[in-house]
Amino acid sequence: MKGSTVTISGVSKSFGTFHALDNVDFTINKGEFFSLLGPSGCGKTTLLRIIAGFEFPDTGAVLFDDKDIIPLPPDKRPSNTVFQSYALFPHLSVYENVAFPLRLKKLDKQEIDSKVKEYLHLVQLDAHMDKKPNQLSGGQRQRVAIARALINEPSVLLLDEPLSALDAKLRTQLLVDLDALHDKIGITFIYVTHDQAEALSVSDRIAVMNQGKVLQVGTPFEIYESPATEFVAKFIGETNLFAANVLECKQYTPEGRDPEYMCKLTIPELQKPILVTDYEETDPGQKVCVSIRPEKIRISTEPPKTTRQDINVFEGVVEEPVYSGFQSKFYVKLENGTIIKVFKQHTNYLDDGPEIEWKDKVFVSWSANDGYIVEDIDQ
Repeated sequence: MKGSTVTISGVSKSFGTFHALDNVDFTINKGEFFSLLGPSGCGKTTLLRIIAGFEFPDTGAVLFDDKDIIPLPPDKRPSNTVFQSYALFPHLSVYENVAFPLRLKKLDKQEIDSKVKEYLHLVQLDAHMDKKPNQLSGGQRQRVAIARALINEPSVLLLDEPLSALDAKLRTQLLVDLDALHDKIGITFIYVTHDQAEALSVSDRIAVMNQGKVLQVGTPFEIYESPATEFVAKFIGETNLFAANVLECKQYTPEGRDPEYMCKLTIPELQKPILVTDYEETDPGQKVCVSIRPEKIRISTEPPKTTRQDINVFEGVVEEPVYSGFQSKFYVKLENGTIIKVFKQHTNYLDDGPEIEWKDKVFVSWSANDGYIVEDIDQ
C-alpha cells in the first residue's frame, strides 16, 4: 500500500476568540480515501491547511508515518494540495503547468517530458496538452491541477473542495474519475467537502466535523446507519429525529444474530410508544434521540398485513406529495399533528400499488430494526 499514515494528535487552533479546532484527534490509514465533512466554518479547511503547512496549530502534532511534520514548510512535506480555484498559471500551456514542479527540481528535459505525458494520460488530457487554461472547461482545468499535484509523487494528496465550482453533472463525473484515479495511484487522499453525497460515495472513511470538533469517524455505512450524535443524524442524509424517553430495554437474541435489546420509547411528538432495537442496553428513564430514515418507512393506503410484534404503525394524512422521478417524498401529518417524512422508491409501476395522492389517508410503518437510538444528544 502506497501513501502515508496521517495522525492528527490533539490539534487545536484559534483565530482571536474564535476556536477553529478543538483538540482534534484521529488517524487516517495509509492509502485511504478519507473525507473531512461538515458545514461551512466547522474547521475542516483549517485542519487541511495545517496538514499542508499553510497554517500552524496552537497545540498538537501532525504525523506522517510517525514523523511530526509541523516544523516543515509546505514544500518540504510529502504532500500536495488541489485547490477549489485550480491555481493554474494562465500564461502557461497545460503541458507547462504540469511540468512546472519538475522544472523547479531541475530534472532533465527527457524525464520531464516522459512524466508529464504519463500524468496527462492518467487524467485523460493527452489531446489538450498544448492548450492554455482559458481554453479548457472547469472540469478539465481541475484535472490539470490534479495532474500537477500528483506529478511530484506525494504520499498524501490534499483536496480542498476541488469540485465545488463545477456544475452538478460535471461534479458527479469528476468524482467518479477521482475515485478511479485513487484506485490506480493508491496514495492517501484527504478530501474536504461540505457535500454529504460526495463524501458518502467515494470515501473509505469520513470524519464528520462541527464547531471545531470531530463528532464521529467511520465508514459511510456507519456514519449513515449509526450516527453518533444528533447533529450527525441530521447532517448526513434526511431523517425523522425525535426526542424520546426510554421506558424499558429487554435483551433478546434474534435467530442467527448476536444478542440485541428491544427498547420501548415514549416520544412526546407521537401519540404512542414505539419499539427500537439497539446493540447496547439503555437505562429506563434516559433521555435520547431516535432517528428514523424516511426511506425505511413504508406508506400504504391499507394497514400493513403482518403478525410481527416489532412493527410501529401510525395513521395520518398526506399533507404534501413531492414527485422526484425515481422516488416520491411524502410529508404525512399524523393524528396528533406531527409531520413525518416518507420516501418511496419507484421500482416497478405495477408493483407500487394504488397511487398515493394529496390528502389521502395513509398508514406509515417501520420495523424496530429501522430506528436508531442516538444517545449523545447535542446541546
